Amino acid sequence: MVQQQQQQRGPGGPGGGQRGGYRGPGGPGGQRDGHRGGPRGQQRERDQEFDQKVLDIARVARVVAGGRRFSFRATVVIGDKKGRVGVGVGKGSDVTIAIGKAAKNANKNVMTVPMTPEGTLPYDTTGKQSSSVVFLKPAKEGRGVIAGGAVRTVCDLAGYKDIAAKVLSRSTNKLNMALATVNALERIDYKAPEVKKPEKKTEKSKEKEVAKPENKTEKPEKKVKATKDKK
Repeated sequence: MVQQQQQQRGPGGPGGGQRGGYRGPGGPGGQRDGHRGGPRGQQRERDQEFDQKVLDIARVARVVAGGRRFSFRATVVIGDKKGRVGVGVGKGSDVTIAIGKAAKNANKNVMTVPMTPEGTLPYDTTGKQSSSVVFLKPAKEGRGVIAGGAVRTVCDLAGYKDIAAKVLSRSTNKLNMALATVNALERIDYKAPEVKKPEKKTEKSKEKEVAKPENKTEKPEKKVKATKDKK
């Protein structure tokens, strides 16, 4: 009976046909190894482009009518070590969720830092966030990153080679120190000099160089002045 009922059912369409028919094959899917389109694919490519470091994880509480609700706050710094850096904060019921939200927030806050061709700052600057104050100044070539804590993390991921920093406040809040460092970098008004790319020699230019006659500079003959015999 079951076989007879299956034989009586008509064939369905390519995506679904008659009510009693079977489902046809689905459409062709994308390549597995190819780049996935859409915002999620772009987000994955951007995550691979930046290096990230967890700066701080804190347990926070929110007071509600029934008591307290505890969650985690994560602070993440991302950078490509080529002049771009960002700081983000995220909260979640789990540490991994908080870190993921903080990384997304840092992606939105990415900025291009001022950097000379030598890999340092053009001049001194100071930044403030809440009660945290950070002082940054350029360093001589070969000195490296002279900083500590959150300031060093931001400078390393930004790509600075030689820089000196000093925390002028007593605050130990890593989030405020990282944001103060970013604020100090934002205050610098600097445009990097444009590097001229060498022109590529084409076949026509090579032929012209070969066709040019060699200009041989001939030295003029020295005129010998005839000395008159003195009588």
